[in-house]
Amino acid sequence: MKRTVTITDEAGMHARPASKVAAKAGEYDNEITLSYQGRSVNLKSVMALMSLGIPQGGEVTVSVDGDDAEDVLNAIIDTLAEQGLIDG
Repeated sequence: MKRTVTITDEAGMHARPASKVAAKAGEYDNEITLSYQGRSVNLKSVMALMSLGIPQGGEVTVSVDGDDAEDVLNAIIDTLAEQGLIDG
């Protein structure tokens, strides 16, 4: 399962919300990746996530493999919205 969203926060993907999203991803056993401009990282790693340097307007794709992938994907997307990174 995967979904592409646009980062709307003026600061782009920054440390505090990125850490919340990584923590949410860490709650699941699934393989969860975030892709931006041809690079994919483990969404459970805040350092890897920050290394992408995603600005406002950046299109990212969240991919989830494993059991209950749709539910996990929805939880990650909800967390991105709760953190103000995307329009919810």
